[in-house]
Amino acid sequence: MRRILIVGAGQAGLQLALGLQSNGYDVTVMTNRTADEIRDGRVMSTQCMFDTALQHERDLGINFWEQEAPRIEGLGVSVTGPESARVIDWVGRLNGYAQSVDQRIKMSGWLETFAERGGQVVVHGVAVSDLDYFARTYDLVLVAAGKGELVSMFGRDASRSPYDTPQRALAVSYVHGLGPRPEHDFKAVRCNLVPGVGELFIMPTLTTSGPGDILFWEGVPGGPLDVFGDVKDPAEHLRLTLDLMKTFTPWEYDRTRAGVELTDAGGTLAGRYAPVVRNPVGELPGGGLVLGVADVVVANDPITGQGSNNAAKCAAVYLEAILEHGDKAFDRDFMQAAFDRYWDAAQHVTKWTNAMLAPPPEHVLNLIGAAGQLPPVADRFANGFDNAADFEHWFYEPEKAAAYLGSVAPQG
Repeated sequence: MRRILIVGAGQAGLQLALGLQSNGYDVTVMTNRTADEIRDGRVMSTQCMFDTALQHERDLGINFWEQEAPRIEGLGVSVTGPESARVIDWVGRLNGYAQSVDQRIKMSGWLETFAERGGQVVVHGVAVSDLDYFARTYDLVLVAAGKGELVSMFGRDASRSPYDTPQRALAVSYVHGLGPRPEHDFKAVRCNLVPGVGELFIMPTLTTSGPGDILFWEGVPGGPLDVFGDVKDPAEHLRLTLDLMKTFTPWEYDRTRAGVELTDAGGTLAGRYAPVVRNPVGELPGGGLVLGVADVVVANDPITGQGSNNAAKCAAVYLEAILEHGDKAFDRDFMQAAFDRYWDAAQHVTKWTNAMLAPPPEHVLNLIGAAGQLPPVADRFANGFDNAADFEHWFYEPEKAAAYLGSVAPQG
């Protein structure tokens, strides 16, 4: 039986561990927190998983919260104009529903399931020196912990990483009490774009205290939204969030008037990081090799909501590659080939995300505006969140955008 070590207990690490376990592999997961510590801790992310990523969980039978989590059936965009008025507002329908499950629920539940099924869980921080030993005792070591010392083993790929500084300051609040958007009777992610300032995303979620919503500000560094860095008090964090909504997205602030409150004391998060693509193979001092997973090797800004989706897709690709590899050695060629298969999809997400961080060119503004008049355009935007490769055909180049709009616009 082949022995595999996975360092990290997030979406990719645990999904891959459970998939390998179900195929008879001897899997160990190393994590720096117990399931209870994860469940009772601070929120770790925003997450909205679209149909393709959700299907990977269904395929493994680990979609434990699908019946409880709100079903997100659309994705809407609003754009702020002068005096904080909406100049664009539309919603597209998703072909398959999306869902958001607080990672505190999912990761603690998956970690417990992995252990109950006989998997070995080691609760301990991991240093590069530890991996030097483990690389000699396991057939394959995968690093799925996207922060800290271990990431330094994976060199930045400058050719795929146009930004070397954070492009947004991030601030998250999980809340109860948010009212519905009156424009539609189904649940949708709402993307509110404030040109030159940042973005406000609102998404329904299932959290530790039941259904709620995530309020997520992405602020241009140094701008009026970049005010959360020194805030330690959760109540002050929420107050700032609501004040900024009142100023820049008053239509969303109207949804808070009945009174919103944080889901729990751990329901806020703030930070920033530079989007980066890294080389997938980490070299250890003793000569061993480790394979980077998900955010370790492709960390996009969350402006397009792709982090957990990428993680699920990476885990699915790596699982397939490992199963196909059989009894052969997990050498550098295997590791590079597994990543290349993942990059086939991830490259489209990275290109799209990096494009959305920059001021939009005129033809993209035309597309966003047209979506308010042409439902097929709105729907195609929405479903691009599930399949970013589709943007290649109509989004990036003015000629393709014009041809597409000409094909869907009413004639005569």
